[in-house]
Amino acid sequence: MRFARLALAAGSAALLAGAAGTRAGVSRSSDTLAVRTWAGWDTWWRRDAAPARWTGDAPLAERIHWRPGRPGVEWGELQLRGASEAWRTRVVVVRLDPARVDLTLDPAFTRNREWTIGDAAADAAVALDAGQFRGSLPWGWVLTGGREVLRPQYAPLAGAVTVDDAGRVRVVSPDSVEAARAAGGLREAFQSYPMLLQDGAVPEPVRAPGLGVSHDHRDARLALGTTAGGQVVVALTRFDALGPELGRIPFGLTTPEMAAVMGALGCRQAVLLDGGISGQLLLRHGADTWSWPGTRRVPLGLVARVRP
Repeated sequence: MRFARLALAAGSAALLAGAAGTRAGVSRSSDTLAVRTWAGWDTWWRRDAAPARWTGDAPLAERIHWRPGRPGVEWGELQLRGASEAWRTRVVVVRLDPARVDLTLDPAFTRNREWTIGDAAADAAVALDAGQFRGSLPWGWVLTGGREVLRPQYAPLAGAVTVDDAGRVRVVSPDSVEAARAAGGLREAFQSYPMLLQDGAVPEPVRAPGLGVSHDHRDARLALGTTAGGQVVVALTRFDALGPELGRIPFGLTTPEMAAVMGALGCRQAVLLDGGISGQLLLRHGADTWSWPGTRRVPLGLVARVRP
């Protein structure tokens, strides 16, 4: 019955998107992204004039009313207006200070289990799904607790997220994954793809169509990035036209649009994680819990805990 309701809602959303004057699943060169402000909608990105590099300015981060989470965590939300079914998209944004929180993986697949945010322990300040997946296994490198569980794999846009022994977090470019592995000193690491930003630059396949990355496919998105100052930024999109209960419908932004979101949040490095029906996020502050669940269990979770 729940899936029937979701299917009905998806059909309703497609009709709404059609009423907005666009055809679901099709992007055009004139596609734009606007953010809701107190004065209305402010267009901040155009597909036909998209920047090739982000300088570290954070125009979207400045639009967020940041709310405190547990120590070292703050979060807020944005409302975006895009093309097609992205005409109403909510973005949940979390900023983490690695000097105050520790990031660790929960490799459920090593226990022949699958993971959701509902499995996060009570001391988890933030939890989300990590990486990309192939069946019951994560794709590529997994290192946790200083022990390598899966070896890295190479693909042109497959970067890695690493946490060193001091708790510093890096998003490593594809060509540097093996060097990071050989250098050692890492406590946690996992791979994901595609890279959205490398030193502020949008990779060419994300900028130019026909190079292996779809520029038209729309989906719910989840991404992780780092700023020049070392903060970790997590962004999850939700469909926002039919209320929060149906936010997990996998409608939303394209990959180039998600690269723009991460750039406009101030990230210098960023990588896409598994979104769609896998995308999920949990936040805790005091006795309060906020959760944005997915509809699929995953083999690998990422959890942030406040340092003692």
